Amino acid sequence: MIWDDLDAHLDKVPGTVSAYVGRLDARPTWTRQPDATHYAASTMKAAVLVALHRAAEAGTLGLDAPIPVRNAFDSALPGAPRFSCTRDYDNDDAVWDRVGGTAPLRWLAERMIVRSSNLATNIVLGHVGLPAVAQAWALGGARHSVTGRGIEDFAAREAGITNLVTAADLAALLGGLAAGVDRPGPLAAPASCAAMLDVLFAQEHREDLAAGLPEGTRIAHKNGWVRGIRHGAGVVFPTDAPPYAIVVCTTTDLADGGPTGEGVEDDACRLIADISARVWDARHTLAGAA
Repeated sequence: MIWDDLDAHLDKVPGTVSAYVGRLDARPTWTRQPDATHYAASTMKAAVLVALHRAAEAGTLGLDAPIPVRNAFDSALPGAPRFSCTRDYDNDDAVWDRVGGTAPLRWLAERMIVRSSNLATNIVLGHVGLPAVAQAWALGGARHSVTGRGIEDFAAREAGITNLVTAADLAALLGGLAAGVDRPGPLAAPASCAAMLDVLFAQEHREDLAAGLPEGTRIAHKNGWVRGIRHGAGVVFPTDAPPYAIVVCTTTDLADGGPTGEGVEDDACRLIADISARVWDARHTLAGAA
């Protein structure tokens, strides 16, 4: 009955709420509009992380070599001028403090995830390239998600080039990373999957999915937000049950905390935390392997 109750509860939310819940390598236990596309916000950074580690495995990029930290990027729209990020729209002063200097790609990728730095994301994306991110999505089993441009590439945005995700695709990507730690998979070698999970475990924005879990519960996750959008995607590792993927994507009229989401305790966060708490309570009843 928990899933029927959740659907009935979410039917009252003004907007679109998508969800995916299930154990790894199994059919989902509960979904709600899992293939509906949402603007990706910062959840696309998980695919950028995968693309970077794949490039490092291939030897085309070095994770620890210092690279220039510059705030100027090529637009995804051919012929458009270069664009830059806005510091007030970012979440991480540590990256901005290095502008004009250098930083390792590994460190930038960590800041891209744990603090959701937009500047770090665009720098990493500029090195891996959009085609590599598309390949990461495809290898993860995504069917509808697209990373078409960098963050604050307004010329591309106005031309209709955008970033989209679905709950099912995010669950496939993060679930694939978690499963890939124990055995070779399509995304990356087990050591690389473990390294990426460690970064996702260190996520510092914990006001949505993580807020619905008991203190100390391990969750490897990435969230994203802009006005009217709040998503949480992760893999939860209970000590008394198998790990499970949980993704909630919301495009709603719920109250939000502004463009940065810094410290927000808004309605969308509370909604996602409530779903996370209900799924946690049902963790022992999630479906087994397909």
